[in-house]
Amino acid sequence: MMDHPLRATLAAELHARPFLKVAESVSLTHYAIYAEHNVAIHETLLNSLCRDTGVPAPEDGATHYAVLSPCGWYLKWERHTEFSTFTFVIPREDDDLFDDVAIRGIPESWFRQLAGSRFVASRMELITGPRVDSARDAVRQWIDGPILVGSNVLGGGQVFCDWHVRPDGFMRFLVIDEGFREEQGGRLLQRLYEIETYRMMALLALPIARRMGRELDDIHSSLQSLMQSMDVQATDSDDSQLLVKLTHLAVRVEALSGSGGRFSASRAYEKLVLARINELREERIEGMPMIQEFMERRFAPAMETCRSVWSRHEQIAARIARAVDLLRTRVNLAQEKDVTRLLAGMERTARNQLHLQHAVEGLSVAAISYYVLSLAAAAFKAMHVLNLPIEPELAEGLAIGPVVLAVIVVTRRARGRLLKRNAADNAHVGRHVNQST
Repeated sequence: MMDHPLRATLAAELHARPFLKVAESVSLTHYAIYAEHNVAIHETLLNSLCRDTGVPAPEDGATHYAVLSPCGWYLKWERHTEFSTFTFVIPREDDDLFDDVAIRGIPESWFRQLAGSRFVASRMELITGPRVDSARDAVRQWIDGPILVGSNVLGGGQVFCDWHVRPDGFMRFLVIDEGFREEQGGRLLQRLYEIETYRMMALLALPIARRMGRELDDIHSSLQSLMQSMDVQATDSDDSQLLVKLTHLAVRVEALSGSGGRFSASRAYEKLVLARINELREERIEGMPMIQEFMERRFAPAMETCRSVWSRHEQIAARIARAVDLLRTRVNLAQEKDVTRLLAGMERTARNQLHLQHAVEGLSVAAISYYVLSLAAAAFKAMHVLNLPIEPELAEGLAIGPVVLAVIVVTRRARGRLLKRNAADNAHVGRHVNQST
């Protein structure tokens, strides 16, 4: 086999999520499911839907699935990193827009499984053919939110929405087909619900940013107080306490870093939203804002808040790190001063001990010499009693010089060995002090 094992999989990724193919008026219902602590819910919902509606289930591990159900609707399911989407599409021939026709035949038990995880719910109507003019004239009948957003898109149609969640839990989009080319209608519907889905996923960082902003305010206030305390002459114990407090602030800031993944994902989703809006190629309809303008006024400030909070978090983390380094340097300098004073005291003690040793050494030489000469005098007197030709007084006098000289030599050798041992001990103490600082 010549191909790499991953070639087929990676090549197929380009065609993994094809656009909707729509050539007539359709009604579309779109759900985005997000359950942070229940990853299995996405496949569970899909398998349950297939079982309850009589359609075949996808293969295990599938990330996208499309099937036509016996109820008449077409299902497009996609599994994304954090969420999954269920899109139901069915042809429409009547004028009773934004009803449940696209999800007809799905049992109520399946919708109950969405409790707490339905993150996006949108209803879209694509109107083509002779009903275009009447639908355009009745826009305000179907989309009656506080602000009507609309624009000419893709050079062949119009989009109207209000980005308002209605009491039934759905957001509405009305698309007028005035001459879309082949498959443009399906692509437009998909881009619209992707804009809303990615927008909501991007905004997941906003509540975190608001909570983090309040926490950063408290940390910043504490840091300012500690920095002012650092500027005041303080004792070593005060510096140690400041270092402990700064370390505690560093721990609090580091704990906030756990949200970095959420902010990074938010930036990625924001880019997708902006890319999908640019793909609409909007042109203005007089009297109402375009989707891009609406997002710049409402969506962009929220994303800017997220960016500014995360940037502030990084700045405060850097300030705390610098403050810790400065304070640690000051503590180290104080410790080095203490070590210097300790070594100077040890040096003075050693000098005093040396002077005392010299004095004791002189006395020791005299005492030892006197003791040795006394023993020698007793020995000389004993030899004289034995009638040996020795004069005790003369012999004792002659022995004074050699005895004193010998005692001096022995004493100096002993002192030399003691000095070498003390020098080795002091060097060991110095190395231990340096390692501890």
